[in-house]
Amino acid sequence: MVATLRPKPGSARSYRFPKFHGETLSGGMRLLVAPVEKLPIVTVLVVVDTGSTNEPAGKEGVAKLTARALLEGSRNYDGATLAEKFEQLGTSLESGADWDSTFIKITVLSERLPAALALLGEVLTTPVFPEREVERLKAERLSEILQTETEPRALADERFESFLYAEESRYSKPDGGTAGSVTGLKRTDVERFYRSRFVSGATTVILAGDIDARRARTLVEAALKGLINAITPAQPLMVAPRSGARNVHIVSKTGAPQSELRVGHIGLPRKHPDFFSTMVMNAVLGGLFGSRINLNLREARGYTYGASSYYDWRRGPGPFAVATAVASDVTALALREIFLEIDRIRREEISAEELSLATDYLEGVFPIRYETTSAVATALANLVIHDLPRDYYDSYRGNIRGVTAGAVHEAAQKHLHPGELQTVVVGDPDIVRAPLADLGAGAVHIHSA
Repeated sequence: MVATLRPKPGSARSYRFPKFHGETLSGGMRLLVAPVEKLPIVTVLVVVDTGSTNEPAGKEGVAKLTARALLEGSRNYDGATLAEKFEQLGTSLESGADWDSTFIKITVLSERLPAALALLGEVLTTPVFPEREVERLKAERLSEILQTETEPRALADERFESFLYAEESRYSKPDGGTAGSVTGLKRTDVERFYRSRFVSGATTVILAGDIDARRARTLVEAALKGLINAITPAQPLMVAPRSGARNVHIVSKTGAPQSELRVGHIGLPRKHPDFFSTMVMNAVLGGLFGSRINLNLREARGYTYGASSYYDWRRGPGPFAVATAVASDVTALALREIFLEIDRIRREEISAEELSLATDYLEGVFPIRYETTSAVATALANLVIHDLPRDYYDSYRGNIRGVTAGAVHEAAQKHLHPGELQTVVVGDPDIVRAPLADLGAGAVHIHSA
């Protein structure tokens, strides 16, 4: 057999994000248009500058409920008729809300765009929020909450943030609300939230695809002329840690054969100046399959099928977390290795090979993320939500390449805080409690699931 040499990778091809046009329409509504003429389709994405962090105290969950209830009926059509009319146009309507924004989206053939955008405008400007449908959506959310309590992965995610943030911080509660807050929501709360937040000055309409700016402006102004003409005031977000000391929280799952682990602390806001160096640092630590944490826990120790770390990027400081699941009897051993890896990346610079692995990956996968009109529209929405510069996507790869090993080391020292780590273990306390107490990772607390 003749040995063959593996071909070496070539240099990265240049990439430019699609050019886009931006302007402000009457009432303060913004319009972004990205002509992408590969196919005769257009994605319309409406972004409203309101999310879970804008909810009144005690009304947690109303943002998501409002986003879903928008699709359940307008002045002229009930929910079923709306769905049928969008299907007749060859599309379907999506809506949702997260911490920072609410979105409504369709993708349609360009020849059907006028009819689809007019129908979308009706949904957005004349919703009626039928009480029966609001109650049904509430019941669905309550069922989701009950299901979370039985699913270790979702339960670990939810409890991690509740133990991470001070109780008065909105981030300490699920973005979809708690059982108590959702149960108390009424149709009037949904309508009040809509009327106070879904206004022209808080709305951005994004079109990507077979469309030009002039036609887009004409269609959007006609479709959304009924939107409430107002500007929403900024709402402050309180972010503070629940504890300044290390703690271990065991969420009891008696008899569980494995432990679901979350380890971390409050992270950074999306618009932090150290975003790129921190992202590369996290890629080396736990953001890639070949990262330190995954290679340690999966390949070297055999504790898990996979382990990762991530920053949840939001307008406010979202969490930094390490996540994995391990057999109950190695819970403390796995946590010890996680702590060691966090300490190690803070103590010494990463190698040139590790830096290259992280930056090559982040740079290489970047262009393939924006191959559809929906992906381009979503990318433009991120510019709006996080107030990023217009050339963000064109300069992204250069910013990644510009991160040095020294910058990664500095980011690790500045933005990883071993003394503040909060650990959540969803598992069997009879098995894990004593080893965790011996680990010295902080005071151990037992909680009901």
